[in-house]
Amino acid sequence: MTTNTTQAGKQPIIQLDGVAKMYRLNKKKPFLVHDAVQRLLGRGTSGEDFWAIRELSLSIQPGESLAVVGGNGAGKSTLLGLIAGTISPTCGRVTVSGRVGALLELGAGFHSDLTGRENVFLNASLLGLQREEAEEQFENIVTYSELRDFIDVPLRNYSSGMQVRLGFAVAIHIHPEILIMDEVMSVGDQSFQIKCSRSIRQFQEAGKTILFVSHSPGQVSQLCRRVIWLEHGRLKREGPTEEILAAYQQKSS
Repeated sequence: MTTNTTQAGKQPIIQLDGVAKMYRLNKKKPFLVHDAVQRLLGRGTSGEDFWAIRELSLSIQPGESLAVVGGNGAGKSTLLGLIAGTISPTCGRVTVSGRVGALLELGAGFHSDLTGRENVFLNASLLGLQREEAEEQFENIVTYSELRDFIDVPLRNYSSGMQVRLGFAVAIHIHPEILIMDEVMSVGDQSFQIKCSRSIRQFQEAGKTILFVSHSPGQVSQLCRRVIWLEHGRLKREGPTEEILAAYQQKSS
């Protein structure tokens, strides 16, 4: 993972070159001492290699809004994690220029035993904000999330919608050049979804880069001019939004 803090000319803000990510799936637990020893020595045969992403090359330009579509297990979340830096590639190179605000799977970067206040500072630090910067943004984050009455309550008492409110509020208030979202807009009440959509529009108008997974064709059409379609970890197709969505929906129907 290579991260640069400046952009040069029209260079891509996100570049993937021959990226692949492999996970080892263990199908059974060793129940004999011999089996356990063999696995420790790297000779076990009970695991299976699963390639979530295969030989993927992709360029995303500054200011571009890009959607990722694909079925379950297509590699969408893995791709976002690779770009966000929460996952390391097995091979290939991921280059990202600028600060990333990432809202991935629900609860990522949060700790259920900590309060909302404590999680704001924890999540902000994971997203690259210094303590002083987080303190400056804290009031804005609380106001945006509309969780003032719950900010000192442990996160385990939050609903999924409340967690999304807090996570999104933190992600957009770290002033990222890149905003990454993984199907989080489907969680929470409609009024907050509208509020988030307005913020995303403002990000676009400010020339920020947005990358997200969504199963909502309407949302994708509204926000993006380009879509990439993943299938079994590979880039099946990419192109104009309406063209790719039409092909994807036809195959899915």
